[in-house]
Amino acid sequence: MLNHLTPGQRENHRLFRSYVERELMPHAHRFDTEQAISGDVVSSLAAQGYIGASGPEASGGRGLGPVDYGLLSEELGRACQSIRNFVAVQDMVVHSIERWGTPQQKERWLRSVMVGETVASFALTEPHVGSDPAAVETVAVEAGKEFVLSGTKKWISFAQLADLFLVFAQFDGRHTAFLVEKDTEGLKVEPIDGLLGLRGSMLGTVTFDECRVPVDHLVAGPGLGLAFVASSALDLGRYSTAWGSVGLTQACLDACVEYSGQRTQYGTEIRNHQLVQRLLAEMLTNVTAARLLCHHAGVSKERADTNAANHTLMAKYRASTVAVRAASDAVQIHGAQGIGAESPVQRHYRDAKVMEIIEGTTQIQQTLLGQFAVSGARSAPSLAL
Repeated sequence: MLNHLTPGQRENHRLFRSYVERELMPHAHRFDTEQAISGDVVSSLAAQGYIGASGPEASGGRGLGPVDYGLLSEELGRACQSIRNFVAVQDMVVHSIERWGTPQQKERWLRSVMVGETVASFALTEPHVGSDPAAVETVAVEAGKEFVLSGTKKWISFAQLADLFLVFAQFDGRHTAFLVEKDTEGLKVEPIDGLLGLRGSMLGTVTFDECRVPVDHLVAGPGLGLAFVASSALDLGRYSTAWGSVGLTQACLDACVEYSGQRTQYGTEIRNHQLVQRLLAEMLTNVTAARLLCHHAGVSKERADTNAANHTLMAKYRASTVAVRAASDAVQIHGAQGIGAESPVQRHYRDAKVMEIIEGTTQIQQTLLGQFAVSGARSAPSLAL
């Protein structure tokens, strides 16, 4: 299954898998039930260089290429979607600062996030704003050498844990981004608990009540917050979600292969039942196809293909929908065992549905890909795998 990878990518994949199985899988159930990740895992990820791993080595990153970063996201997703989400959120903020931040902002925060000293959060979604980020209602008003922020963000991953927020707001009718520290007066975080899936993502509602933010905390310039800062970060998050969905599907397949070889009904292991074989065949074929779509998106990014963002859309769309189907079938194969509180597949089932919503819903992906098809995708040259 890894024949399309380079020797270096295969070695990285081996290292990623070894780390995940040793350090993350034993704790995934706990993160889900406690609805929180631990500081130890943040330190562990940072020690491995897995936070900001795609960033340049000069800034403290590992300089992983898109395909290598995808393989890391797959393995993290195979173990725990909350941890994969944590890494993705940190990377979205790191990417934004690295690409659009000032030298002072890079000096102050980049390495701090990468080594796990500072936990970052990406604050875009609002109570009434999700799929249409252009409609953000949070506003910023200039006041001398400060900006005053007022508004509310909701469903913000790791808001409960964050030391630093990348906040998107309207400034004079222009979409603008700001770095806001958690101890800023007027900033309040309220936890959101009881989620369907990704329960360890420590979501929160973040309220800005006339928060005063220094002018030098502005990222990029007024009017660049959505078209440049948010769009490039969301593309990275979408790419991570696509690969993470592949990891979730693989985890379902692995669990079903093991369980179907142990469970006997009517005098034989259930893996010998044709209907179970059909479900396993679908999982295997779908995870292979989704993985190749993700690899295609990664190669597209490496080659700076003009359609790279659309290839990521395709990968995220297909991989997330495949994950939902695989997780549902995994619960079915496990039967009563699959709905128990201790069963990994019931956690995969809940997490999979969230993957169809975050970083662009399935319906938004379909709309964008439909437009891509109409605009001439059929005539675009395909990438060799």
